[in-house]
Amino acid sequence: MHPPPPAAASAMDFSQNSLFGYMEDLQELTIIERPVRRSLKTPEEIERLTVDEDLSDIERAVYLLSAGQDIQGTSVIANLPYLMRQNPAETLRRVLPKVREVLHVAGVEMQLTAAVSFLTILQEDSVSIHTYAHSFLQVILLHLEHRDAGVSNAWLETLLFVIEVLPKETLRHEILNPLVSKAQLSQTVQSRLVSCKILGKLTNKFDAHIIKREILPLVKSLCQDVEYEVRSCMCRQLENIAQGIGTELTKSVVLPELIELSRDESSSVRLAAFETLVNLLDIFDTDDRSQTILPLVKSFCEKSFKADESILISLSFHLGKLCHGLYGIFTPDQHLRFLEFYKKLCTLGLQQENGHSENQFPSQILEQEKKYISVRKNCAYNFPVSKLLNSGVYLIHKELITLLQDESLEVLDALIDHLPEILELMSAGGESSAQDSKFSSLPDLIPALTAAEQRAAASLKWRTHEKLLQKYACLPHVISSDQIYYRFLQRMFTIMMTNNVLPVQKAASRTLCIFLRYNRKQEQRYEVIQKLIEQLGQGKSYWNRLRFLDTCEFIIEIFSKSFFCKYFFLPAIELTHDPVANVRMKLCYLLPKVKSTLKIPADKHLLQQLEMCVRKLLCQEKDKDVLAIVKRTVLELDRMEMSMDAFQKKFYEKDLLDQEKEREELLLLEMEQLEKDKQQNDGRPMSDKTFEKKRRDTKTPTLPKSVSISVPGPSSGTTSTSKEIKKSKLIRSQSFNNQAFHAKYGNLDKCASKSSVGAYTPSVSGLTKTCMISLTDDSFRTRNASSAATSFSPNTPLPSTSRGTSNSVDPKSSGSKDVQPRKATLKSRKSNP
Repeated sequence: MHPPPPAAASAMDFSQNSLFGYMEDLQELTIIERPVRRSLKTPEEIERLTVDEDLSDIERAVYLLSAGQDIQGTSVIANLPYLMRQNPAETLRRVLPKVREVLHVAGVEMQLTAAVSFLTILQEDSVSIHTYAHSFLQVILLHLEHRDAGVSNAWLETLLFVIEVLPKETLRHEILNPLVSKAQLSQTVQSRLVSCKILGKLTNKFDAHIIKREILPLVKSLCQDVEYEVRSCMCRQLENIAQGIGTELTKSVVLPELIELSRDESSSVRLAAFETLVNLLDIFDTDDRSQTILPLVKSFCEKSFKADESILISLSFHLGKLCHGLYGIFTPDQHLRFLEFYKKLCTLGLQQENGHSENQFPSQILEQEKKYISVRKNCAYNFPVSKLLNSGVYLIHKELITLLQDESLEVLDALIDHLPEILELMSAGGESSAQDSKFSSLPDLIPALTAAEQRAAASLKWRTHEKLLQKYACLPHVISSDQIYYRFLQRMFTIMMTNNVLPVQKAASRTLCIFLRYNRKQEQRYEVIQKLIEQLGQGKSYWNRLRFLDTCEFIIEIFSKSFFCKYFFLPAIELTHDPVANVRMKLCYLLPKVKSTLKIPADKHLLQQLEMCVRKLLCQEKDKDVLAIVKRTVLELDRMEMSMDAFQKKFYEKDLLDQEKEREELLLLEMEQLEKDKQQNDGRPMSDKTFEKKRRDTKTPTLPKSVSISVPGPSSGTTSTSKEIKKSKLIRSQSFNNQAFHAKYGNLDKCASKSSVGAYTPSVSGLTKTCMISLTDDSFRTRNASSAATSFSPNTPLPSTSRGTSNSVDPKSSGSKDVQPRKATLKSRKSNP
């Protein structure tokens, strides 16, 4: 007998061996399906859940509360605010009594729903306060001591809101008088806890004699309760009570209770007393702070490391408020000990002596690590308190480096919010005796800042990364422009070109623009500009070209109008020929801001270039979305009023701001020349502080209207400024040639310094008429060359869609998309004379 073929064998296997396996699977599916079948309603159940559609809302609510199931009753109670808005009288007369009956036997979900609905009715002012107190207050008070803690807290929160609006008489008779018995030791712990919170709310509602006669005795009794939960709860209400009874009663009644509670056997009570004392520091005078509170704080700090880590968390969190409240009271020795205590908190969990016990379980170690991170996070949050150290701020420079290098991003995130303030404080503090130490420690700061940024970039918390990059904009006021150029600027470029998160890229772009704004070396500035244009504006990736437009927007915001027109106007409008519709679309949105940088008549030729680009978009744009935006942009451009070279009344404030930016840009050139002269004389570079002082000294509060804001043109200001402008032109021309800047951008200085001899082009509103004419690239370039013959070389075309930067200006080669863009580096290069 021959063996069966493989197919037959497999069929036999299916029919015999696997049959029982499939039957078991079917049985498992049946078991899984049973709960689903059980959850389906039988016809009888569906009949009981069915309500007559002809019933009114009030009748339906009464029926469901009387004969419906719990889920239906819960739905009615959740809908109670709506019924009160529609028919308050009938709701109070017919529905609310049924609600009271149901709540006596209601479950947790219905109780929580009722507490929320009662609060909503109060907040919506559906009825008067008198009616609300008469109808709802007793229901709220009845369920305050519910056996479920969550339900009890929900009704308590509702009651605390009600107390805010009830009249004094109602509060006294309905709440305060019953509270005397509810706060007694014979009552449950839950009842006494509720009494503590109600007392804290009632204090602000009565006069001083009622508080002194009826409320304060209850407060003292609860502060001395036998249960630590009650003592802790009452202690936390002492802050509200102190604010209601005034300074004198606080010093005579509240302060002794806080002192006694600060020595309680329970750590939670001591912690509550400490936090309340810190929050009440402003109430006490200097004597109370120095003689009473300071010793308590000192003892609390000394014992904190031996206690639970939660005490350290609270202590580190309130550290800033504590330092401000006790400022000026510390003796030099106390000041030093407190500073050492803060340093120890900053490194908690990082040092070897803070290691874990061998007897701890992994879960305990993890929990302890979380508490240590919370302590260091609070230290980072309170670091701006370092300004109280004045000239001794350098003493905690090492702790700043430690917090910046912390592995936990929570610590870094807490430090970021005040990072500019902290860094400027570190760089400016200690100028007298500790100046050398301060400046010698700055090099340690730069690696810590770069490491912090790299850690944020490697994490998934891009918001922390974005915020850190935004705060790095303060670095020009902290470190030198050379340090920024070599350690941070290239990193901003990398983030702009490689990061996948748009907000992070934009933050890097804006920070880079600020770095460029305060860079003090002309050669470095030109190199950055060249790299922005070549690697972003002419990059092969459309994403990079989009980021270039973002950068242009930041340039317009941060720099003067003349700066943008010199270096970024032509590269920006060149993107009107971009092959990607999204790039052209983004440029259209930017065009109104681009036009706002022009001044007439000096920039008339640039206005002509802009209008011709818009004409071409109107006539040749194939994408319907881009074309729609172009048409809207044309109308907006036509409505814009052009700024003139001379001051105009309507643009006076903007012109003043722009001239201030331009003056500071010229000052950078002047400072660079002065620094070169100084290096030639004594070989020492000018410090950043000297530059800042020079910048402040040269500021003018008011500017004459006769002063021109155009940098390249002749100025009516001082002779030194005029000479500096001429010198900057010469240096710029040499730098452009030596750095092999693109030819069409190299002629931009000539454009900015000479006015066009061509006829002034019509307004943008006439552009739509020109769309009937078919314009090609060649005709566009020809017209461009003829209209600005004195400004542009005949061989220099308007920027086209080319991303290449070939030395040749042949239209064929410049229009190729395959030309490899030049790579610009950030290495320092010297200009040839």
